[in-house]
Amino acid sequence: MALDQGMIDFPYYNGFMNLEPHQIEVIGYCAAFLTTIAFLPQAIQSWRTQDLSGVSLGMYALFTAGVGLWLIYGFSIEKWPLILANALTFALALSILLLKLRHTSRHRK
Repeated sequence: MALDQGMIDFPYYNGFMNLEPHQIEVIGYCAAFLTTIAFLPQAIQSWRTQDLSGVSLGMYALFTAGVGLWLIYGFSIEKWPLILANALTFALALSILLLKLRHTSRHRK
């Protein structure tokens, strides 16, 4: 489906679903909440057990960097659902990444 020039200029075009701006904002907050809260059990388990043997260092490094970029993107477009969710997820992911790095360096000695 080709987009006409008017659609390209309007950054939040949602003709497919025809949602009001406040409905889009609620969807954003719900998505942010669910994806962030879904990450919490892994973080809690990692902190409690200190067992990070099943955690991939490469995956968490890439994931943390990606979340950091989403956070920057959220700030750049001034969207609070992106900012809040990614700030919290970045803190959780970074803490697990640091635990994994500490765990990895201990076991290499």
